Amino acid sequence: MQKLLAAALLSAAVFSAPAYAQTAQTAQPADQAAPAAGSQEKMMLKGNWRASKLMGLDVYNDANEKLGEVNELILDKNGKVSAVVIGVGGFLGMGEHDIAVSMDKLKFMEEPIRTSSTATTTRETTTGAATSTTGRSADANDWMPDHAVMSGTKEQLKAMPQFKYSDYN
Repeated sequence: MQKLLAAALLSAAVFSAPAYAQTAQTAQPADQAAPAAGSQEKMMLKGNWRASKLMGLDVYNDANEKLGEVNELILDKNGKVSAVVIGVGGFLGMGEHDIAVSMDKLKFMEEPIRTSSTATTTRETTTGAATSTTGRSADANDWMPDHAVMSGTKEQLKAMPQFKYSDYN
């Protein structure tokens, strides 16, 4: 029994030795600590969109007809968007016609498209009143617009010169 107890104590000492060897970190004095991110820095990003979330964003015309979707954002060396590549037409990526338009040709919309087939859901607020919402919730912060709007028809966009990456290499 004594040998078993001695073996248990010895193994506990061996396995816990690395834990005793670690030194505790000391807290930095308040004057040397890095400043915490204030609300001012956070507010500078409010209302911005993530480029990764714009990929695949649907593009509609003024008549709420889907024209295509955003395939790429082309940036200049300063990080400003020079062009937006939109895939027009095609089915499941086959036969798609890419065009490049300037950013000012697109109008980004936060509200979902209103159509007769859009489902309307009703949710109850804490006061008991029923409110009706369509699409995304109004307080959603997903760093992206709902869709983009561009003037023209699908045929007009297909008639535009095709954008090819190889033309610019």
